[in-house]
Amino acid sequence: MKYLFVLILSILLFACKSKKTETPADPDVYYTCSMDPQVKENKPGKCPVCKMDLTIAKKISGGTVMDEIELSEQQVQLGNILMDTIRSGSIGDQVVLTATLNFDQLKENAVSSRVMGRVEKLYFKNIGDYVSKGAKLFDLYSEELNNAKQEYLLQLEKQKALDNSLIDFDQLVQAAKNKLLLWGMSEAQIQELAKNKKATPLTSFYSNAGGYITTMDVKEGDYVTEGGTVVRLADLTSLWAEAQIYSSQLSFIDKGGQATVQFPDMQGKEVKGKIEFINPEINPDTRINLVRVTIPNPGNKLKPGMQAYVSIKNKEHNSLSLPTDAVIRDNKGASVWIQTSGHKFKYKMVEIGLESNDRVEIKSGLKDGDVVVISGAYLLNSEYIFKIGSNPMEGMKM
Repeated sequence: MKYLFVLILSILLFACKSKKTETPADPDVYYTCSMDPQVKENKPGKCPVCKMDLTIAKKISGGTVMDEIELSEQQVQLGNILMDTIRSGSIGDQVVLTATLNFDQLKENAVSSRVMGRVEKLYFKNIGDYVSKGAKLFDLYSEELNNAKQEYLLQLEKQKALDNSLIDFDQLVQAAKNKLLLWGMSEAQIQELAKNKKATPLTSFYSNAGGYITTMDVKEGDYVTEGGTVVRLADLTSLWAEAQIYSSQLSFIDKGGQATVQFPDMQGKEVKGKIEFINPEINPDTRINLVRVTIPNPGNKLKPGMQAYVSIKNKEHNSLSLPTDAVIRDNKGASVWIQTSGHKFKYKMVEIGLESNDRVEIKSGLKDGDVVVISGAYLLNSEYIFKIGSNPMEGMKM
């Protein structure tokens, strides 16, 4: 009996020890990986991607990831985190945009063949060669054109031999001549044909415009169709300075207004130009638009592809503004970090406006007196993703 009592007591003690106390899961806690922040689990363990131990992260009520982060004193110092109080001030004296020079496509000409044939010789073969107006451009062998030459000579012979007949040979000669003119022969070439009374198999064609060759669509030996382009010529007496501008700045740009274009590669040389075009379509990924300024190019000293700065004058106005480095931008918008207390920082989305002299206007999202991180904003963003495991932009709205 004594042994039976000891056995029952041992069984009861073992059952009590083996029973585990289950702690209810905290809905405001999840586990993520510092190397793979997209991983989110509701219990500790290993990362399924890199096999590292998952770290704990907290949520606020409702399951939304917190928009605050707290740093240590050492992190603030090492990260050079600097803050400043935002105040109203004057902004808008001018906007400076980065631009690239391009051909004025309104002054680009295409030299085409008016008749089908084979290009036997090109007199200009290199991209960038200058072709003056009236210069011999290419020689063409065309069966159709050669037949038209023979027809013209035949009508001239009939006109001379049968001048007193009832047939109006003047009209027939003119019709044959018009065909040659239509197919690209000049008046001088037709006169030479009538004088020599001999049709050569090759016909030379001359450039109807002057400019620099930008594209060559054929090479020697190629066949060209009627209306097919042989070369394209660009007139460089004027150029386009094409600048990129954020959509938030468009309301400050006056289409048709004046702009100053500077060239860093030419010791600060600057010229005045006119805003000719503002692209009505905004790139949804970059929120960047195109502004085109037409500038003169005396002596053709400016070349397409050169870098430039476009300065556009605007009216000054009072507004909240921050240094441009304080604003984080991506395809979802713009945001800043503000100091809430001590070493705690909060992420806020903002609407930006005009940019001038390394400052950007804050149209909404902040108020006068907010303490904003002006140096180290991107570092805070990276630290947030590392600690929390998600981008602070997720789920945020203005």
